[in-house]
Amino acid sequence: MTSTHLDTTTTPGNGSASSHGKTILIGEHAVVYGAPALVLPVLDARVVATVSPVSAGADEAAGTTVGHTLESTVHTGPLDLAPAAVMPTVTAVTATLRHFGVTDRHFHVRVDSEVPTARGMGSSAAVAAAVTAAVADALGETLDAETHHDLIQECERVAHGRPSGLDARGVVAAVPVWFEGGRIEPVALGARFTFVVADTGVPGHTRQAVAAVRERHDQDPAAVDGVIHRIGELARQARGTLEAGDAQGLGVTMDAAHDLLSALDVSSADLDRLVDAARAAAALGAKLTGGGRGGCVLALATDDDHADRIAAALRGAGAAATWTTTIGARA
Repeated sequence: MTSTHLDTTTTPGNGSASSHGKTILIGEHAVVYGAPALVLPVLDARVVATVSPVSAGADEAAGTTVGHTLESTVHTGPLDLAPAAVMPTVTAVTATLRHFGVTDRHFHVRVDSEVPTARGMGSSAAVAAAVTAAVADALGETLDAETHHDLIQECERVAHGRPSGLDARGVVAAVPVWFEGGRIEPVALGARFTFVVADTGVPGHTRQAVAAVRERHDQDPAAVDGVIHRIGELARQARGTLEAGDAQGLGVTMDAAHDLLSALDVSSADLDRLVDAARAAAALGAKLTGGGRGGCVLALATDDDHADRIAAALRGAGAAATWTTTIGARA
């Protein structure tokens, strides 16, 4: 069971819930080959879903069919006319209603998301987490953690086919999540850790990167297995540093992980430029995060003021956006 970080506010007939982004601290690509991974919640990149009843009387008076409607940056209008890009959101509404056996109520769903798409930050899972909880809230219901996870995963299958569950856990967790061999558990924190996530502005190309690593593995399995093993060991070391409250040690593992991912050829000039900028701003560690070849970098700061300086340096180096996220006990 993971520690849940999901806010809901109940108003009769209406519902609201929020979730947040996630990123991979250590373990991307290696997790595909059975190595462990650490998933980090990005608490400051939020998704808020609000749900309100559709007035059947008003729709009937206008001569239109009563149905669900969606308001988002991708689609605004009837849910049954939504494009393929928001089908996971459609699933979030319909699957939650089906779970509670509700067939005679219709809602207007609004989604406000700060989590960018195609950046390895769990956008589709975060939207699914917020929408499913908000629909339940509008029904006067609360989803237990495992039911909520199952509903998010149903939406993720629409979005990605065979999701690992990393995103579904990460977008509702308050602490890092350890993923190994199908086992998922929260990681205890020995101190306060502050991270900066920076968006290159370039969509990640996870499928292509995974395929390229697979091709390299087919050609030279021993070499790639060696890199995968070292990334897995770094993930274990990183977990130990989190539990011990050792920010310096965590930064060392992050730097080493970026070098190994670069050796797998999943970095890019944009990612390396931001990693270099973070290190020049004295980040304790910096690395690409996610599938690579675009997407985001992750940097570790000593405190909030240092995070502000790192974020400014990253934006100065071309980052399209930055987020600062703090986990653990506050000083």
